[in-house]
Amino acid sequence: MIDETGLVYGYVLDGSGSGAVVDWDEIKQWKPQQGVLWMHLEYSHPKVRDWLLNESGLDEISAEALLAEETRPRSMLSGRGLLLTLRGINPHPESEIKDMVSVRLWSDGKRIISTRRRILQTAIDVSQDIENGIGPRTAGEFVESFTDSLVEGMVNGIEDLSDEADDLEEQVLTQESYELRPKIAQLRRHAIGLRRYLAPQREAVTRLHNEKIDWLTELDRMRLRENADRMTRFVEDLDLVRERAVVVQEELLSRLSEKMNRTMYVLSIISAIFLPLGFLTGLLGINVGGIPGADYKGSFAIFCVILIAIVAFQVWFFKRKKWM
Repeated sequence: MIDETGLVYGYVLDGSGSGAVVDWDEIKQWKPQQGVLWMHLEYSHPKVRDWLLNESGLDEISAEALLAEETRPRSMLSGRGLLLTLRGINPHPESEIKDMVSVRLWSDGKRIISTRRRILQTAIDVSQDIENGIGPRTAGEFVESFTDSLVEGMVNGIEDLSDEADDLEEQVLTQESYELRPKIAQLRRHAIGLRRYLAPQREAVTRLHNEKIDWLTELDRMRLRENADRMTRFVEDLDLVRERAVVVQEELLSRLSEKMNRTMYVLSIISAIFLPLGFLTGLLGINVGGIPGADYKGSFAIFCVILIAIVAFQVWFFKRKKWM
């Protein structure tokens, strides 16, 4: 839990998967011989900002990167350590999949400093693993475990998008409703928003396992490469979801257009049938002298028969021309 000093988690790893909890005083007295130190900080806290800039011993670029408000996924060697910026799924139940949480991480193999502003499930998972004795043993394992947890947290979100695309495809075939259009647009926005951060994150992890870092073992690099491959598949899945959304939208528009055309066709046929009838009834309803049959009692019946004959002729003619 975060304290009033901005320290969210503090551990000294013992090299066997466990770690001892430390506070600010113990962090200031920490020596590399004690084990790898992990600090997870709330970067918006004034004490954290002051410590990173003035007491941490980090170069200015690394310190500023750990405090940056706006970030994009990247990895780079900065000063004596590795600087890594990644994003993970927001665990808040009301958040959308595109509302990703950024985390900044710096390590020189002996210290690990990570910062965040909003709660990140990955940090919670890693701290619980350390408490249970199954956490990372080295800085390299920590970076690999942290990255793996971020990737694993995206699985459900991407599968949900794929399932939503399946549902929309089925609904388009059965409902043909205008209400599906905003759902399709929302699916595309979510896929685009998630891909916006996942694609550079894939590049960051890919670059990470190729960096010349002596405290990353070959096993760490293999696992990072596997995480990069998984993110590549995620990006491909998101591209597929986007393409499916476009196809679904085109199918919906085609079906709605066809439905509208059928409606307009029926209305056109009805209008065409009643056009001459309306002309004749209007002509005979002008109430002026000289109307044929005005003085004959059977004129109305004869006129109705004529109208019926005209309708019958029109129906026959339309069918002959294959207009209906």
